[in-house]
Amino acid sequence: MSAKHKLFRNAALLTAAGFTSRIFGFLFRIFLSRSFGEESVGLYQMIFPLYVLCLSISTAGLQTAVSRITAEKTALGQNEEAERVLKAALCLAVGVSFIEILVIQNLAEFISVSFTGDARCLDLILIISYALPFAAVHSCICGRSLGLGDAKLPAAGQLTEQAVRILTTVLLWLSLRASGLTPSIRLAAAGVVTGELAAALYSILVLRRMSPVFCSPPAGRRRARGTFPRIRSSLRELLAFSVPLTANRTALTLLQSIEAASIPSCLIRYGMSAPEAVSMYGVLTGMALPCILFPSALTGSVGTVLLPAVSAASTSGNRQSLFRLLRRAVGSCFALGLACCLFFLIFGHMIGLVLFGSEDAGRFIITLAWICPFLYVNSSLLSAINGYGRTGSVFLISLAGLLIRITGVFLAVPRFGIRAYLWALLGAQLCTSVLASAVLIRLSGKITPSSETGR
Repeated sequence: MSAKHKLFRNAALLTAAGFTSRIFGFLFRIFLSRSFGEESVGLYQMIFPLYVLCLSISTAGLQTAVSRITAEKTALGQNEEAERVLKAALCLAVGVSFIEILVIQNLAEFISVSFTGDARCLDLILIISYALPFAAVHSCICGRSLGLGDAKLPAAGQLTEQAVRILTTVLLWLSLRASGLTPSIRLAAAGVVTGELAAALYSILVLRRMSPVFCSPPAGRRRARGTFPRIRSSLRELLAFSVPLTANRTALTLLQSIEAASIPSCLIRYGMSAPEAVSMYGVLTGMALPCILFPSALTGSVGTVLLPAVSAASTSGNRQSLFRLLRRAVGSCFALGLACCLFFLIFGHMIGLVLFGSEDAGRFIITLAWICPFLYVNSSLLSAINGYGRTGSVFLISLAGLLIRITGVFLAVPRFGIRAYLWALLGAQLCTSVLASAVLIRLSGKITPSSETGR
């Protein structure tokens, strides 16, 4: 199979898994909103910025580093070194995850008050922290699989995690209801843990089948003595790749966490009660935004295909091919965004009422519909810039959009309410589109055409 066909096959696999996962996730959110209520969904959503922050620290850069180094080592025929890279990554990611668990367990009360702004998140934080080591294992093994050019394991692992998480939550809910007890939103947090556990176990089983040598002990004392120095060498190589990526991702995630945690408190300053503010946050992040983000499974796959294609075209100096590629990718995403914008403007109110039983969700969907063209185009623009190797530019562009949102939270929401934050989201996406387009035009103009390089 050619590299081009393999690339599109992997993108198709990830797209199919992403759409399937989003469909079931969407249905699951409907179940949560109708079974636990808007306020409980709000509490559940408030713990995820902390969870994502912990994942960014332990795995964000490592998965990309494992993928890249594995691809390089296997291309050179250095399969044993590629296996050691995965071992080093697993040791590092799992070790950091256990440290995070210890910190969370000992400071859970402080974190629940200072980070999420609501002491009722204490139990949810304690429960979901146990998912971190399993997520680390799953992430590192997926990085290895992607480095080998195989997207089957990441796609199947994503679906496994989603299916087990939903089934666990629903079955526990049915069991408690049958026993005459009142189910709590803590069941959903427990579902996250079991889902990540299932995905990790699935990844390990596939790894053992694909690489039985990986799980076998080293033969002989001399080989055992030489294993740890080689792992240390692989660890240094991993850190050189992963630390800058982790720093950038963690910085953005930390700011996003501050943004998310501040929305309910700023709504209280606007004049809402604490339960009303948490319910409003739950409607926004657990009902309206998932609707708007649903089509991004397709645009994310376009970005996956676009990044290496832009890298290859820019390296070869084929300017016409690059412009044609960018025009098709960006144009397709923009057309999808316009179609989704029109759809949500027409049916947003009905979606909020029929699916979630919430008029607020319908109003939010209609307002957020305007960000669709910019939101979907930005994924292609930023992926193209990454294809040029300008990760620093992507970080700064993302930071600019995020600062607009945070400014809207702290300055506008206390005065104008949640609608001010929705318009801040629109301003942030528009700013990202303008900056990314400007950077991409400048980078594309620097490419020397292949016809000129041959002169």
